[in-house]
Amino acid sequence: MTAAQAAAGVPDAPSPAPTPPAPVAHPPLHGTALLLGTLALSLATFMNVLDSSIANVSIPAIAGDVGVSPAQGTWVITSFGVANAISVPLTGWLTQRFGAVRLFTTSILLFVLTSWLCGFASSLEMLVLFRVLQGAVAGPMIPLSQTLLLASYPRARAGMALALWGVTTLVAPVVGPLLGGWITDNISWPWIFYINVPVGLVAAAVTWSIYRHRETPRKKLPIDTLGLSLLVVWVGCAQLMLDKGKELDWFASPVILALAVAAVVALAVFLVWELTDDHPVVDLRLFGKRNFAFGVLALSVAYALFFGNVVLLPLWLQQFMGYTATNAGMALAPVGIFAIVLTPLVGRKVGDWDPRRMATGAFVVFALVLWMRAQFDTQTDFWHILVPTLIQGAAMAFFFIPLTTITLSDLPPERIPAAAGLSNFVRIMAGAMGVSISTTLWDSRASLHHAHLTEGLVEGQGVFAQTMQQLQSLGLSREQALAQVNRLIDQQAFTRAADDIFYGSAALFLVLIGLIWFTRRPGGAGAAGAASGAH
Repeated sequence: MTAAQAAAGVPDAPSPAPTPPAPVAHPPLHGTALLLGTLALSLATFMNVLDSSIANVSIPAIAGDVGVSPAQGTWVITSFGVANAISVPLTGWLTQRFGAVRLFTTSILLFVLTSWLCGFASSLEMLVLFRVLQGAVAGPMIPLSQTLLLASYPRARAGMALALWGVTTLVAPVVGPLLGGWITDNISWPWIFYINVPVGLVAAAVTWSIYRHRETPRKKLPIDTLGLSLLVVWVGCAQLMLDKGKELDWFASPVILALAVAAVVALAVFLVWELTDDHPVVDLRLFGKRNFAFGVLALSVAYALFFGNVVLLPLWLQQFMGYTATNAGMALAPVGIFAIVLTPLVGRKVGDWDPRRMATGAFVVFALVLWMRAQFDTQTDFWHILVPTLIQGAAMAFFFIPLTTITLSDLPPERIPAAAGLSNFVRIMAGAMGVSISTTLWDSRASLHHAHLTEGLVEGQGVFAQTMQQLQSLGLSREQALAQVNRLIDQQAFTRAADDIFYGSAALFLVLIGLIWFTRRPGGAGAAGAASGAH
């Protein structure tokens, strides 16, 4: 779709700026106010990013408590991501309607409330509903934290402000799995949501005390109600189809067929409407820009692969490798170490180095990491699982900033807020769908491997007979022995299935390199300017 639009030369048009406008010219903060303001904004960002990574290692525990399969438990992640993706493009309109400081503070407080409700959920349906609400109210938090932070520092120190902001988003993936694992094993999973309450209240109180006199101008703007409704319908139907498809036997189910038809029709109408409306929710005309079209496509597909595998790995470790949530968190935590160390270098050099080469290097490293994981088997030890995760951090540092720089590089300054909003919407939505697709493929491939592994087993013959004999000699009944054999076969089948997903993802990362080189190299000034909007 994006390539076709680019080739057709869709004309440019002014954007309604679905992300926050440029900061108002308030004098920079100094001293204690600057320190506390930076801390409060960073805490809010940290809490938001942490909430997505902390849940990854807790999915098996959550699923067990609410009586569903771990695959269904991933809806806790996808529901948040989809709602968050839909709310991001509304940030600009809401900012101009209510003011950046008031909106940001309200968003934090509503995030605290919905986090508290998530902890009280007693069923999957309740938890998914509260996660949808949580994702919806979280939309303005990240873009507005960046906007307010940039307004707090002198223009000459904007790079340092962005570096501080960026490190916050990279520390969370380190702390999230460790904290989530420890809380799940030693307290209970609802506390991964309850910890947002004190953090959010402190962040909201400090933010309001410092920034309430630095409010942005407010004005009423028209909103594309029909476009927003169509966006909610097609994104929601598409995600429900992906989440429920396996459970309802895909297109053999009239429910899945209805969801698919609704998603396709709503998407078609949405595209036509947004390309013709004077105040679109998302400015699809941006896809007429070559760098934006291919940059967004590469970034979104890569993020879907990345996030899908990030969720799949702890599921495999806990379900079939005997890892506790704490141990799974320790295996995932190093992903942020190299990212934290290298990100400041990338931020400084993205205007000097070719960001296409930097992104290519990141994709090669991602492919290497996934190839290493594709070698995992049921005997793989903790350290062999840890090493690829550590290396992956280097790829993360050279992934987001260069690709976002490419995406925004050939746009005039007044269109960058709209482009950043649209890019984030597509990326977040792709991440949620990537989780659904990867877990569905995992189950499907596991069923295939299970069938292959069992087709050669004959009652009373060969290895099967010996294994049953050994298990029964240990005091197990025939039924218990059969259950144990089936468990061993499941372990092998799901491990091979995970390896298949890792292999496929590695190959796709290499294919995506081609998309990067369809873009033009940003100019020096353009690259530096675009880098400021890299998050």
